[in-house]
Amino acid sequence: MPPALSESGLPTLAPMIRKVSPAVVNIATRGTIRERGAQNPLLDDPFFRRFFDVPPDTGPRARPFQSAGSGVIFDAHSGYIVTNAHVVENASEITVTLQDGRDLKAEIIGSDTPSDVAVLRVKPDGLTQIPLGDSAKVEVGDFVVAIGNPFGLQHTVTSGIISGLSRSGINPDGYEDFIQTDASINPGNSGGALVNLRGELIGINTAILSRSGGNIGIGFAIPVNMAHSVMEQLIHYGSVKRGQLGVSMYTVTPDIAHSLGLPSAVGALVSQVVEGSPADRAGIRTGDVITSVNSQPVKSNSELRNTIGLLRVGDKVDIGLLRDGKPLRVTAVIADTTAELTGGPATIHKSLEGTVLGDAPDADGALVRSVEPGSAAAQAGLRADDVIVGANRGRVSSVRELRERAKGSAVLVLEVRRGATVLLVPLR
Repeated sequence: MPPALSESGLPTLAPMIRKVSPAVVNIATRGTIRERGAQNPLLDDPFFRRFFDVPPDTGPRARPFQSAGSGVIFDAHSGYIVTNAHVVENASEITVTLQDGRDLKAEIIGSDTPSDVAVLRVKPDGLTQIPLGDSAKVEVGDFVVAIGNPFGLQHTVTSGIISGLSRSGINPDGYEDFIQTDASINPGNSGGALVNLRGELIGINTAILSRSGGNIGIGFAIPVNMAHSVMEQLIHYGSVKRGQLGVSMYTVTPDIAHSLGLPSAVGALVSQVVEGSPADRAGIRTGDVITSVNSQPVKSNSELRNTIGLLRVGDKVDIGLLRDGKPLRVTAVIADTTAELTGGPATIHKSLEGTVLGDAPDADGALVRSVEPGSAAAQAGLRADDVIVGANRGRVSSVRELRERAKGSAVLVLEVRRGATVLLVPLR
């Protein structure tokens, strides 16, 4: 229930809203984008252009635009405001409007598209910052309030509950660990605040799930812990220096948990370790299940990817894992994602994505531990417990040799031993 009562004795959120609202701002942007409209492919033919005297192509057209969003004052002393990266994308002029009506010019300190977080700076004159909560402690069912500027309507407040946690898949290339809420989030709310009933910021509103573009009760917010970590890196470095372990991972599903004899379907299964990577140097092996990072539980591969990706390069991390059902702890030193690892890409071959491999116990092939249903390998007929003994007309005695055979091949023809039978499985 709301923590305060009005003069009439009715529950109300008004005192909390009055305290928090000055820290939520409107962001108006102007800029120019270059776009190329659809055109007849014949116009790409030089002979056609000369014959019909078509004038030279002037290139993409420049189109001015203006848009609006929201932002949250994280640091009133320094004038730092956090918003979404897509709110300020391509912006050449940014104006921040405070609740008291003042307009301030803003500059972009840094923007990180994968996490959709950007940091702006304005003149720190009479600003109010928002108290930060701990998004690691929020739970499904907690009451929340979204504050922003939907459709250009300044300081609109909506309420609801947290509907889900650790949501991902909105942007496959992004770093996602969204808080899902049914508090109405509409266009213009992007970059606004998601707060708990104590008035503490727990998320930055970022997206809605709707074909029409309007709210249908499914909105997403970036956890404040992630936004704060990204903000600090953008302020110090101007960009996010993401770390990596050097592993290929899959979420432990009930089927995988059953096949590996795990007590529960939680964690990230290591399907490949890059030679020379931090994981390799730490002693992590194919088939290990990573269950925690710095004593924080890991529920899925996306959660592990986000956690590692937001650590600073050079950080030492304590990794908890299960190996053959037994708990084990190792320490790894995070590397830069731009660093080139000696083992090449973590994935052996694109067609083997969704397949968990390990060296066969008899050291004679690569053992297929599991195959994700619906994957290219599953559709081609590869099954769990198959042993890959050859690839592209060459013998394979280990996962490392399979990787060597797969390099540069568009098509991978596997020689598979299944029981007493040997068969060929072509993968593209």
